[in-house]
Amino acid sequence: MTPKKLAERKERIRRLDRELKKLYPQAKTELNFSTPWELLVAVELSAQCTDKMVNKITAELFQTYKTLADYVAAGKSQKGIAAFERVVKRSGFYHNKTKNILAAATLIAAPKKDGGFGGTVPKTLAELVRVPGVGRKTATVVLSEAWGIVEGITVDTHVIRFVQRYDLSDYKDAVRIERDLMQLLPKKDWVGFMHRVIFYGRYLAPARRYDTAKDPLINIYPPAATRFRV
Repeated sequence: MTPKKLAERKERIRRLDRELKKLYPQAKTELNFSTPWELLVAVELSAQCTDKMVNKITAELFQTYKTLADYVAAGKSQKGIAAFERVVKRSGFYHNKTKNILAAATLIAAPKKDGGFGGTVPKTLAELVRVPGVGRKTATVVLSEAWGIVEGITVDTHVIRFVQRYDLSDYKDAVRIERDLMQLLPKKDWVGFMHRVIFYGRYLAPARRYDTAKDPLINIYPPAATRFRV
């Protein structure tokens, strides 16, 4: 990105986020969880699935599997694996999600001397991405929501679409979009911005035509009025 484009985009994102803060001052994750482990499970289940559906699934899941040891035990037999799959089936890709979540439980529960994490969800990006099913996106969510550690900006489909609609990056892939956003925003706003953009995409600006007259962000960047599923 050229210095001129960087300056223009910094000013644009500042104005956009100012409006987003007015629209969604309390924006935060809508996944239900009570422990870092439950958050990690919920985030893994949320891949290609809505948070609303994940919350329905975890309402039952967290009642059935109350401790990390319960997940480890489930992974030790085909009967246990099949029972777990039945609970998470509605999330889609449930075979793979079950495999990853139960393997993650086994790794996290293992003693540190054996290469595990001693029963605690890791607090660093480098360690988290070693956990089955955890990539950078999941890791940044877990770090920020569970531990209050900001390592990056979680770039999901809402964020990608927002960035493209409002011309905040020249790229379409999450990795390079994240790098651009980290240049454009102060670190203190990384997590909040992500939540506000997700709320904006869910509740005001879907990936289809909608009443842009009710969207205050359009006044900041009018070309976005004709760009929806970009």
